This record gives sequence, structure tokens and C-alpha cells, in this order.
Amino acid sequence: MSNLFKSLWQIRAALMLGLAWSICCPSLFASSHREAPLVANDPLADNTDLYAFRSPDDPNTVTIIANYIPAELPFGGPNYHSFGEGIRYEVHIDNDVATPGDDIIYRVTFQKTNEDPTTFFNIRLGQQNQKTTYTLERSIDGGMSFTTIVSNGVVPPPNIGPRSIESGVGLGATSYESLMTAAITTAMTGEKVFCGPVDDPFFVDLGGIFDLGNSPRQGTNIMRDGLARTNTHAIVLQIPIATLQKNGKAVSQAADILDGDFVIGVWASASRQQLQTLNGNGTLSNSGNWVQVSRLGMPLTNEAVIPVGYKDEWNFRTPYNENPAHFEFFYNPELALYMDDDLFGGAVPAFNALRIQRNALGSFDFGNTQDGLYGLKGNPALAGTALDDAVFGTLLLPGAGKPRSVDLWPAFHTGVPNMRPYQLATGKNGDPLAAGKPFVNNFLPNGGDMLRLNMATPVTDRTSAAFSSMGLIQAAVLGLTDPMYAGNSNLEFIPNMDGFPNGRRLEDDVTRIELQAVSGAVLAAIGLWYDDYKPSDPNASPVSNMLLNVLQYSTGVEQNDTTFRTSFPFVQAPWRGTDVTK
Repeated sequence: MSNLFKSLWQIRAALMLGLAWSICCPSLFASSHREAPLVANDPLADNTDLYAFRSPDDPNTVTIIANYIPAELPFGGPNYHSFGEGIRYEVHIDNDVATPGDDIIYRVTFQKTNEDPTTFFNIRLGQQNQKTTYTLERSIDGGMSFTTIVSNGVVPPPNIGPRSIESGVGLGATSYESLMTAAITTAMTGEKVFCGPVDDPFFVDLGGIFDLGNSPRQGTNIMRDGLARTNTHAIVLQIPIATLQKNGKAVSQAADILDGDFVIGVWASASRQQLQTLNGNGTLSNSGNWVQVSRLGMPLTNEAVIPVGYKDEWNFRTPYNENPAHFEFFYNPELALYMDDDLFGGAVPAFNALRIQRNALGSFDFGNTQDGLYGLKGNPALAGTALDDAVFGTLLLPGAGKPRSVDLWPAFHTGVPNMRPYQLATGKNGDPLAAGKPFVNNFLPNGGDMLRLNMATPVTDRTSAAFSSMGLIQAAVLGLTDPMYAGNSNLEFIPNMDGFPNGRRLEDDVTRIELQAVSGAVLAAIGLWYDDYKPSDPNASPVSNMLLNVLQYSTGVEQNDTTFRTSFPFVQAPWRGTDVTK
């Protein structure tokens, strides 16, 4: 080979490598709702949201909803949004702290065909282009082996408009609803399954939040759900609790409504092969090892906890190999800086109602870089509590200068145990370390960021007046203030104990709940009251102005722009492309 030929060959190889890199590598780090810097390059593999809740239509099951592809415009033709080929969409379940990594994995892959490639229309004369089907596999050995449990599953087409869906020149369907119903199937192992386009159920004023925390927007009463009338693609699984429980137990076998043996951790991901090649004839081919490009567990972790310079790395990792350096973002969250008048509280007036305990009970400072409860380290008062080194080591009280290790850290990263001090202040008689009224147990300290759900906790009736989108925050309020529950410290079901962050229901206002949690609402619930409560004053009430301000805080967008279904798959049909409603 001549030197000139070698040079030309090297240049060509470099160009091909660069092309492969440009196609592949931006997708190696993606995130939910466009959260990571490179996510816009690969929306088909972008986790948007994850939900896990005990099913209101069948309490012997848990429903998991994993959504992908952010902010789909319904009129996005001629190439409408759809699940991607060459992507492994996976739902991961951890149900046993004694086993490393995942215990159960559901894997979905999609295939597309053009039934009439001679037209530019997506649907015409009863035929679909980009018609999508799926294969669902399940592993019950942590991913060592997979079994196909659904073959040729049907994905409904995009909800283009009445001529495409209902008319004789289109599919001639009775309605789009009929296509969704027909797409629901039951796996050979008993799971109910739906995969397809749906209304995006998440609700938040994206414009206000990311305008430097302007939520609720100051100087105006106008708020806007940034995801209103947009669609997403959902993988919905309704799984028997006996399938998810580590010993195969039915929920009727639970010892009580907070039985720790019924806790699961759930996270979702998308993976691609390392190399994608343009073949020059309009086709692509994939090769190489599979690489995770997106993941999601707790909502808003990568959006509002992980700083921009670390988001891509966070997405690349799993809950089982997270970077310990990232833990500091939970111990000292950036959002807390804007809820502290000694730091930058004045710079974000929308958060004025949200303030952190700097002198709880006259002793404890939970401001960033302060010690929180760490000053009690080694104190006999911690004996037998979850903060005792003899119980969980240094998991929940790891060191000085990590004040939120006792509340935000377990909420996001380990789950919360039903142990002192993680019980409501009801019955504690002013001592936050004493035993109180139990209200949560989703402790699963195996891995990191996951949605953790106690499957034994009963379902709150969605039609009940007691149902609240404030989830576990509302359960805590009732347990502290409602005479029906606050009159005793017994374990009993309080409405919304099955709400976020004990799993996540579609209705849960997770943005509001998480902002209240960052501002110390959980600390207050267990008896570490806000600074304006003076226990030495016999007339003082722990339900102080600061606590009321936190509980009354709202972003201004508190519910989805449409309803939710009362039965599987619970999410609503996707918005129609021809809808002219603004």
C-alpha cells in the first residue's frame, strides 16, 4: 500500500469513525424531559416519567408506567412520534436487599413495517406505515436470561385525525379508544400490558420553574402547564403483587400495611448498541455492546438535584454504581440555597414561602453545609434509632456538613424505614427521636435512585374526598392534625399513605411535594419543627406560620390538563393532531 493510499485510507477511516461518533455518542447520555445536555439528540430513548402504584382497579396488582419521548406535538406529521427500533426499553425491579442489583427486568423492543410505502400519508385505505409492534421479554434472574412473554404486541397508531382513524379512507375504526382497547393484552405470565402513545400525564410550569425558579410566576396570575396538550409514549404493566414480592407472597399475606417484605424499588432505562452505521442506501445497522443511554427513578432527580455538569454521567450509571461524589447534591441540595435568607433566598422571591429550619427546637441547623443532627453522633439518645451506627452504620448520618442526609437522602436514595425517628410527631411528646405514629416504610437500601413502593399499603380511593395529590405530605398532615388519626400513635391507614414518595401515582403533584420536602416539610412532620415554634412557650403551636407557609405553597399548576382513567392503562388517549383547541 502506497503512502498516499495509506493516508487516504486513514482519512476515510477517521471520517467514518467521526460519523459513527456523531450518530452514536450524543445518545450515550440522555435523560428525562430533555434534562441532560445531550438528550435532544436522542428523544426516542429519552425517559420522561416513571410511575408505580398499587392498582385502584385491582389492588392485588401494581401498575408501572414508564414514559418515553418528551413533548410530542400531536400534529407532528408526516413522520409522527413512535417508539424507536434498535432500542431496549426496560423496567427494572429490585425486591430483595439481600441480592445485588435487579431481581426482575421487563424488556420491550419495537419493530416497524410500512404496509404501503407508495404514499406519503401515515395511514391510507386501511393500511399503516410505520406500523409498530413489540416483543416483551421478562427476566426473573436479574438479567441473566430472558423469556419472551408477548410476541407481536400491537402499538396503536398516532391519533392523527378523524379521516385517518375513523373514516372509510383511513382505518375505519369505531374510535381511537377502540384501538387503545384492542392494544391491551395479557402476557403469558399474567401481566396486563399496553404500549402506545398517550397524553403526557406530567404537569408543571416548565417556563416558570426554569426561569430561575419563577414558580409561581411573580407579578402575574397566569401559569402554564408546559406539557399541556402534548403526548408521550407509555409502556404500562399491571403486575400481580405475588410476582413482584421476593417470596411470591400475595398481598393478603402481609404482616401489616407497612410490611417491609413488600417493598420494591423501580427504575426504567433505555439502551442502544454502541455503534450505529449509515449504510448509504437509506438504512441503518447497529452493532456492538448495549449501552444504557437514559434512566429514571425518582422524578426530578436529574432535573433539579444533579447539576448540569454531572447530568450525563448520572444518566449513564445505574442505581447500583452511582458516583459517591454525587451524594453531596442530596446532602446539600442547590434548591435549598434559594430557601435560606442567609444565603440566596432573597434572589428567588417565588420561593418566599419555602424556608428551611436553621434553628429547629432551638438546636438544629439544616442549612447547607451545617451539621443537622450530626451533633448527636454518639449520643445515647440515638440508640435503637435508624440513625444509630449499630443499626444501619453511617448510611443516614454519614458525617458533618451533610445536613439533609436524614431526610432528603432517604426520600430519594434509600427509602424511609418505619423506625425512630421516621414516624410522625404524633405521640412523641416533643421528642423527635421518640416513637411516634407510623406512616411510611419503603426502606430498601440496595442501590440508589429508584421509586420505592410498599405494596402492602392500601389504595386510597380516587373518588374519596380524602384523596389528595399531595401524597405522603397530606398523609402526614392528617396524621398530625386530624382527630381521627392524631388521637393515637397506632399504625393505621391514613389516606394517601400510598402516595408519592411511597411510589408515585399519576395524580401526585411531585414538583410541589419535592419543593416542600427540600424546604424541610419532612423534618417538621417527625417533630423537628420550624424556627418560629418555641417549645418553651406553653401557648406555642408547632403548626406555626412557617409550617403553614410551606404547606400552602403552590407552583400554580396543580393537576394534569385532562383526567385520568379509572382502570388500566389509567393514562388518557393521546391528543388528536387535528384538535384546534389552544
